[in-house]
Amino acid sequence: MSHPVKIKNALISVYYKDGLEPLIKKLHSLGVTFYSTGGTESFIRELGFDVIRVEDLTGYPSILGGRVKTLHPKVFGGILSRRNLEEDKIQSAEYDIPEIDLVIVDLYPFEETVRAGLGEDEVIEKIDIGGISLIRAAAKNFNDVVILSSKDNYEELNTILEENDGVTLLSHRKEFAKKAFNISSHYDTAIFNYFNRENPLPVFKQSEQKSSTLRYGENPHQKGYFYGDLEAMFEKLNGKELSYNNLVDVDAAVALIDEFDEPTFAVLKHTNACGVASNPSLFEAWKIALACDPISAFGAVIICNGEVDAQTALDINNLFFEVLIAPAFSAEAITILTQKKNRILLLRKETALPTKIFKTLLNGVIEQEKDGTMEGPEQMTPVTDMLPTTEQLKDLHFANKLVKHTKSNTIVIAKNQQLIASGVGQTSRVDALLQALEKAKSFGFNVDGAVLASDAFFPFPDCVEIAANAGIKAILQPGGSIKDKLSVDMANDKGVAMVITGVRHFKH
Repeated sequence: MSHPVKIKNALISVYYKDGLEPLIKKLHSLGVTFYSTGGTESFIRELGFDVIRVEDLTGYPSILGGRVKTLHPKVFGGILSRRNLEEDKIQSAEYDIPEIDLVIVDLYPFEETVRAGLGEDEVIEKIDIGGISLIRAAAKNFNDVVILSSKDNYEELNTILEENDGVTLLSHRKEFAKKAFNISSHYDTAIFNYFNRENPLPVFKQSEQKSSTLRYGENPHQKGYFYGDLEAMFEKLNGKELSYNNLVDVDAAVALIDEFDEPTFAVLKHTNACGVASNPSLFEAWKIALACDPISAFGAVIICNGEVDAQTALDINNLFFEVLIAPAFSAEAITILTQKKNRILLLRKETALPTKIFKTLLNGVIEQEKDGTMEGPEQMTPVTDMLPTTEQLKDLHFANKLVKHTKSNTIVIAKNQQLIASGVGQTSRVDALLQALEKAKSFGFNVDGAVLASDAFFPFPDCVEIAANAGIKAILQPGGSIKDKLSVDMANDKGVAMVITGVRHFKH
């Protein structure tokens, strides 16, 4: 059933007035009676229209510093009365309750107040009581009442009223109710998460209002969506829309580059680094990173932590890549890199990132803290007769950063702040090591004097023996195996330095 309802009375009380004027004018032209409070009442009067104060309707003033204004049976009765029930009509007439057909209400800016870092008293005062109650009441009674809970809906209702001579259909009202419950549930989630920061209850509540429809998911036959505010994190300077796979790789790239303070370039494919290098010259860092695996770099996501200048841009321009991310680009670099319309250039902004990560799994969700630990040389405990040199410790630190952001099982071989090769996502640690050594050989790298980092302990001494025979001179591992001594003994036999961090960096 279409169940048309002509709007006769409207309750309007909003925090944000922008965009409201055209709708007020439209409602006035349709002969709608306005009820309002405070600033919204003044706003309507300044437009030259009559308005009935809610205080005059209820017979009560706004009390308790404005905490109680609309919480009254004459307001909620007018919203919740069921027009098709005779007993509701009788009671409404008995208590002189007008039928309210339209409610336009938004909510106090709770999230904005929290983000602004204001004190608890200010935050608590921005927990809306009357507004949220009005929204829920009007949305519940969508059969007879229109609810607008956001300024984003003003234009839509204006169009409906224009096309239907002031009448709304049931389908319109139900759609607005859905949007209203989305806003109310998001608001309640934000409030709960604010209170749940200390001694948190073990419950999962997340809500994202901004969303993007992606071209598809991992594969063309899968639908894909991103929920979040990408514009707060990046300014897209060029290129097509980011895909699902692009976003997964961009996330991995950002997480990796944030481990480095020194000028660094990283090249990633399928979330794993295929080239990483640090160098005082960002241009040299790029050249060295690309040399790690120029074949895998084709179609890669590239990221750096410094300004991309013209020289670097000219060299990168020779490569087919999907995405390039940097905190700054020179004007010349932008001109060079935007010659191809599809390649994506992202200017990264300073944005706080979540400290927890989660994903759906089985019939639920798993959540964990992000791996925010990174052990430097001071956390590397030598366990062998041979001690690592200062340069080896520096390279071990570099390699450990890559291990942390590479799929397990993983082995990373590095030398002079450059990724030489890695073994990625293997089912055994020996396979990961052999893969890394073979890859290094295929690109002409000499691993003699290089260092090795492992994301987990060595259950047997075989990896240490293979690495030492290949020329590896220093090894980092978390330790913790009941057979650690066998690996240490092998390192001593081979004259290899080994350090233990006590921290495992699995990434599944």
